[in-house]
Amino acid sequence: MIPPPTADPARPLRRYVAGTYVLAGVVLLQVASQYLANPDGRRSLSILSFLAVEVPPLMFALSAIFAHARRRERSMLFMVPVGLLCAGALGGAFGALFFQLAHHVPELGLRLFSYKEMTLLRCVLFGFTYALGHFGLWTLAFALPVALDDARVRALEADKLRLEADRLRTAAELAGLRSQLEPHFLLNTLNAIAGLISEDVKEARRLLVCLGDLLRDTLREQGELQTLHAQLEWLKRYAEILETRHRGALVFRWSIDPSVNGVLVPHLLLQPLLENAVKHGALRRADGGEVSVKIEAGDDSTVVCTIEDNGPGLATELRAGGFGLQSVRRRLELRYPERSSFAIESTQTGTRSIVQLPRELAPATDGAA
Repeated sequence: MIPPPTADPARPLRRYVAGTYVLAGVVLLQVASQYLANPDGRRSLSILSFLAVEVPPLMFALSAIFAHARRRERSMLFMVPVGLLCAGALGGAFGALFFQLAHHVPELGLRLFSYKEMTLLRCVLFGFTYALGHFGLWTLAFALPVALDDARVRALEADKLRLEADRLRTAAELAGLRSQLEPHFLLNTLNAIAGLISEDVKEARRLLVCLGDLLRDTLREQGELQTLHAQLEWLKRYAEILETRHRGALVFRWSIDPSVNGVLVPHLLLQPLLENAVKHGALRRADGGEVSVKIEAGDDSTVVCTIEDNGPGLATELRAGGFGLQSVRRRLELRYPERSSFAIESTQTGTRSIVQLPRELAPATDGAA
């Protein structure tokens, strides 16, 4: 199909001017070559006069047909035969008109051939042949640049649509991961509080209030991103629930670089790492578990988040898999495909999870909520 015209009004004008220059140059070369082959000045001038009269309306007619075909989105199978038919008919008509003018007004001295060869048929064939050649020239000078430009525009539009589709697909997967993560967190937190009901009802009630605060903050977050300050405040309340539930068996240590408080991170990104460090690390330590959270600025405009426990290391399969850790890895791949990293490694004292991501600051008006 012939693509629709582009919306840029300046580009068609530039193409028209360039095509006109090309066409005029080729016509002059045609006349010059005719003169070199047969140095007859009057004949060459007659040919130039014929082409000066024949070429402009032919170009106008072909351009009108082309514009009509583009508006109707007709295929090139329509344009080519119609264009050839139009060019041949106009060329032949101008040849016949030239013959009649030369025959009835001989004082003009018009002749495309010698006087003996100047017949109606030869003039018609002359106009017909030149018109077909000019159709090919018009195709190269006018139609081809339009087709190439429209192909470029369509390619850009296709890239834009593909990028938009990728963005929507990424957003949908991120939303899906978050929708799975929040019930996952809620279930584990309720299990932690449930263990206190038979031991300390008053403390269980207090933790339920704390859980309500966490849920309110979670539901209030509309975007996928939040500041590190907001996420860490949320994590500290979550850690308070876990410390109370496992009183005497679990301690959290916090080391936060204040300069990164305004950095934007995916919502609830670090919660699965904290939960994993507690469940599969610190709580497996018989003489008391410890989880340290360290957030610092990296060397190359990045933020490094390290969550380390003093558990038994990577002995269990859950440390390498599990939905929480998989969601962290996948969310980083989707949000920062080339500018982030996630690693879990054993240390002499336990296990360390390291997340590195770009240092993208929130707008100043947002604050560090």
